[in-house]
Amino acid sequence: MKINEKKIEKLYESARERYASFGVDTEKALATLKKFPVSLHCWQGDDVAGFEREEGLTGGGIQATGNYPGRARNARELRWDLDKALKQIPGKHRVNLHAIYADYSGKKVDRNNLGPEHFKNWADWAALKKIGLDFNPSCFSHPKADAGFTLSSIDKGIRKFWIEHCIASRKIGESFGKKLGTPCVTNIWIPDGYKDIPADRKTPRDLLRDSLDKIFKENLNPKYNLDAMEGKLFGLGSESYVTGSHEFYLAYAVSRKKMVCLDTGHYHPTEQVADKISSILSVLDRIFLHVSRGVRWDSDHVVILNEDLIAIAQEIVRGGYIGRVHIGLDFFDASINRVAAWVIGARNMLKALLFALLEPTAMLCEKERAGDFTSRLALLEEIKSLPWNAVWDYYCLKMNAPIGANWLDEIKNYEKEVLLKRI
Repeated sequence: MKINEKKIEKLYESARERYASFGVDTEKALATLKKFPVSLHCWQGDDVAGFEREEGLTGGGIQATGNYPGRARNARELRWDLDKALKQIPGKHRVNLHAIYADYSGKKVDRNNLGPEHFKNWADWAALKKIGLDFNPSCFSHPKADAGFTLSSIDKGIRKFWIEHCIASRKIGESFGKKLGTPCVTNIWIPDGYKDIPADRKTPRDLLRDSLDKIFKENLNPKYNLDAMEGKLFGLGSESYVTGSHEFYLAYAVSRKKMVCLDTGHYHPTEQVADKISSILSVLDRIFLHVSRGVRWDSDHVVILNEDLIAIAQEIVRGGYIGRVHIGLDFFDASINRVAAWVIGARNMLKALLFALLEPTAMLCEKERAGDFTSRLALLEEIKSLPWNAVWDYYCLKMNAPIGANWLDEIKNYEKEVLLKRI
């Protein structure tokens, strides 16, 4: 689709005037959006297979569905795909790695012996692109996770292995922060739990608390590494009991001054994750978001621009939490072009943030504090039809990113020239 740049600029000027009538400075909104990175999750590019073994994912509460051609088969291909995706997304963003994506240049080691040297190629690549990296220990798809328990296992040897793995992961995250000049969020998620009703809910949580205390015994400089923990409502094989629930990690984070990770697919479908943001940030300094889309359950669908996503963005902006909320994507759809999935999800997250930044928050709060709830509701509805998309197109233009659906042609060509040749 041919782009008329002058028309886009003209439409933007009209939108700028319209927003100004509501007391909104569109230039300020765009300048803020430019500084807000989204962390692209590497595991979308290969269906959470990793590079430890050819057979890839073996279970542990995670499942990717679909068989679309072109899955990345090694770290080099995965970086090519991420490069292509990042070019379609306006702004400067980040990449989120799992431990199973080590780029081995020699003999492979087990996860408890991983070190920064196994991620050197990733760090060098990120430094070249001038982006940050985030990290996650991979406490799944491993013989020592087959019983369904890792950090809360009754087996002391299994716990020791995963404790060592998480300690190693923190050191890898710290090395990223030092090299790239931006702190790495190192996020812990475990699949531990029971398929059926347990007789003892207490002991696994006592063991998990003890494991976490050992993992976090060494204080790392938050300038380089930020620790987070990700809870869950239920998972495959842990439908009745999850050791690392949201409540457990929230209590632990408050007591140890750590971050909690809110995964938008890890709660009951009727829960509003947006409402949790101000609740937690009234006590903790930071949170990490894994933005996903559950359909009936934690099914990790590609993020779309729906009310839930906009509500999360609005809560971040309205509360003045920019800089205290770290955003990463977390979905894995193998039924569609994987590179396109990254682009769709990231652009939608940014659109939601822009929509929130263009909201006349001061005006809405003024009406609310005056008890004028009628005007508040009327304004909230009216702003839905303001020309925010004209501001988005202008932002893409200024950031040298594709406008509208033009990025899709680039991805389709990449599929033809690169992805389909991987079969």
